[in-house]
Amino acid sequence: MIVHMTAKGQLPIPLAIRRKFGMMTRVPIHMDVDEYNRRIVLTPITHESIQELRGRYKGKGLLKTLLAIKRRTVSS
Repeated sequence: MIVHMTAKGQLPIPLAIRRKFGMMTRVPIHMDVDEYNRRIVLTPITHESIQELRGRYKGKGLLKTLLAIKRRTVSS
């Protein structure tokens, strides 16, 4: 699917994609850059995505886990 950037630097997200990921008006989106593959990764932060993380890092040092994930993604 191809979309075109507006003069203000905005990119429209097609309705089919918004529906697929449960994105509604004002949903925050995490933007990350995959420099190795030259990609921009957009991840909607929805109520469901937050609920999926509940308990996932219980008993672990969250900061250490996040840093380890970042190191793996940068080195791969």
